[in-house]
Amino acid sequence: MTDPLGPVQITPRDIYDQVVLLRDTVNKLVNQGAGHGEDLRDHETRLRSLESRQWPLPAAAVLLSLAALGTAVLPQLVN
Repeated sequence: MTDPLGPVQITPRDIYDQVVLLRDTVNKLVNQGAGHGEDLRDHETRLRSLESRQWPLPAAAVLLSLAALGTAVLPQLVN
């Protein structure tokens, strides 16, 4: 039976080194992800504050347009 890897020799030390490298890479990614969570919360807070300040403008526009419509239609209904 022939060796499927041919002349390639993978030692337990090679496997261990790759596992350690993989662990370090995962730890770096986890640390980067923790920082993104704080940024996301900050952006979410800012967006919520902007949204709470912006809703009165469209509401005032709707009320003003309804008042103008009522003012335009009321004389037609009275006659």
